[in-house]
Amino acid sequence: MPGLQIDHVDISDLPMANPDLETDNGDGFPPEVESFRDRVLAADCFLFASPEYNYSVTGSLKNALDWASRGSVKCWADKAAAIVCAGGDFGGGRGSLHLRQIGIYLDIHFIDKPELHVRAFDDPPKFDADGNLTDAKTRERLKKVLLSLQAFALRLQRNE
Repeated sequence: MPGLQIDHVDISDLPMANPDLETDNGDGFPPEVESFRDRVLAADCFLFASPEYNYSVTGSLKNALDWASRGSVKCWADKAAAIVCAGGDFGGGRGSLHLRQIGIYLDIHFIDKPELHVRAFDDPPKFDADGNLTDAKTRERLKKVLLSLQAFALRLQRNE
């Protein structure tokens, strides 16, 4: 899509959120956390893509959210976001709802519609063996999410 660039941010190397690892009165962080926080600050908006775990977000996603919420600079604040998730019968809807609840405190502004919840275990499958989305209808729905996110992010930026 023109004007839209998506950067994957790997959160697997982040240590568990722990205030004991912070320095400089809570504004210094381990190097991998500093790098992650810089990327979050530089982003215009966020696309959260995660499976649902136990009616919630994954522990690694919650950890990343927590690290970027620490210190005097609130990395997530006043930015647009969208959610794409996968799960069982509800397609990750409960995890999506929980992420929205967490986002309220972090001042993340989620798009209202559309949101994409994918039933991960449908037959025929919506993903191939490599995890690529192959279902045409779901790909079209994902495109609508991305266009909505882009429009909302631009609108928020104009209102700054």
